[in-house]
Amino acid sequence: MGVVARARTVAGVAVVGTVVAGLGIRVVAEGDVAKYGGVALYAVLVYVLVVLAAPRVRPVVAGAVAFAFSCAVELVQLSGVTAGPAERSVIVRLVLGSTFNAPDLLWYAVGAALAASAHTWAVGRRAARERRPGAPRAAVGGRWRGP
Repeated sequence: MGVVARARTVAGVAVVGTVVAGLGIRVVAEGDVAKYGGVALYAVLVYVLVVLAAPRVRPVVAGAVAFAFSCAVELVQLSGVTAGPAERSVIVRLVLGSTFNAPDLLWYAVGAALAASAHTWAVGRRAARERRPGAPRAAVGGRWRGP
């Protein structure tokens, strides 16, 4: 399996896992843990969707995009545009939210940073495995590296 296909497969699995975790956290936790955990996982979901769309994206770029997009969605809530549709649709409420909450911006940063850190760690581990003598060249972090 090629680098791009492998990255997309891992990102696809991560999308499903993140959605399950986001929905599940409300079942197993309460209060601020459930709320802000879900907010951080929203940014993680956006992050893995960015990687799914652009598998060779650098972790810092994917993190910045995830954070910016999440903040943009939160700021749109200030206009009240999402309130009406969110009242009528659970899906809209889950994706766009309904009301602005300033602490969410911090938790988006936490989620995006954790996702970028995990991605950087995973890419580094893969690169270390492939730097062994005789290992084939591999794409790491969007650039070709080899022995």
